[in-house]
Amino acid sequence: MMKKAHNEAAVIARHLHTFLQAYVPSQQTPSHHTAKSYQDALALYLGFLETEKAIRPETLSGACFRRTVIEEWLQWLMTQRGCSPATCNNRLASLRAFLKYVGRQDLTLLYLFEDATRIPRKKDGHKPVRGMSKQAVQVLLSVPDVSTKAGRRDLALMITLYSTAMRMDELLSLTIEHLHWDAVKPHVTVVGKGRKIRTLYLLPKAVGHLKKYLKEFHGETPHPTAYVFYSRNTGPQGKMSQTAVNKQLKKHARVAHEQCHEVPRELHAHQLRHAKASHWLEDGMNIVQISFLLGHEQLQTTMGYLDITLEQELKALATLEDEADRTVSKKWKNGTGGLAEFCGVKSMKT
Repeated sequence: MMKKAHNEAAVIARHLHTFLQAYVPSQQTPSHHTAKSYQDALALYLGFLETEKAIRPETLSGACFRRTVIEEWLQWLMTQRGCSPATCNNRLASLRAFLKYVGRQDLTLLYLFEDATRIPRKKDGHKPVRGMSKQAVQVLLSVPDVSTKAGRRDLALMITLYSTAMRMDELLSLTIEHLHWDAVKPHVTVVGKGRKIRTLYLLPKAVGHLKKYLKEFHGETPHPTAYVFYSRNTGPQGKMSQTAVNKQLKKHARVAHEQCHEVPRELHAHQLRHAKASHWLEDGMNIVQISFLLGHEQLQTTMGYLDITLEQELKALATLEDEADRTVSKKWKNGTGGLAEFCGVKSMKT
């Protein structure tokens, strides 16, 4: 019986090593980030088996990959490592890929993959906001009547909102002293949630419209504490209300919708923010940079926020490991005779 257990452990260890070192690299589609995601998921799983289930190299068996154990692992990822439902689903997908490979190599272990496919995905309560294409945004920005003062204000506001992807309150809280035209790279200083400050750079088009707007609405020498976009009732010392902004956005969106159905009739500021984030992604900006520009504290928030592909999500997940791995038990290191070393899997950093 002991010999059989050792043999089964050796078989699984060999499959783990071959899957990561030979099978995954041989596939045409997986990139470095996809391969790293498989590596990290399996390292996490082995770490869970060793630290939470007291599994040793000699006791590793097919039973360690049964549905009940995997479900416990997913719960552990959420409660102990703070993983989001989206992250857990990706970890599960990586583990399933391994078990599918094992089942193809050894039919006696195929039941493990079949078992794993019955595990439901974690539900994510946050539904991504549907954004707009660049063409739809251009149609929207062409609507304000720039022959009127209100139209010029609305255009400046919408261009600033879109080009920086600021939150509505962040935009309306901007004062003149937050604008930095004379810097090598023109930018605005934004005070976000939790009073956290971040810098957002402005493209020439946004700078041009803002300068014209400021000259018309604030004069040659605007007061440093004056709100950039202010209420007509209070003047520059009182910020424009969100209700007023939403009213104007919907007004212009309904006109734009007739030209481009992709522009929602009931447009709200958050959709412009989402649109810009999506366009940054299309232009090749990585999700970590986008997350910072949006002022998100957690990268998972950004991933749930965008309509991103699996490949983009795996790439983003790869950047999380250095920070998340610090929570792994120090018992989970290579070179200590543990499961990672036994299976030829590079363990997570601590």
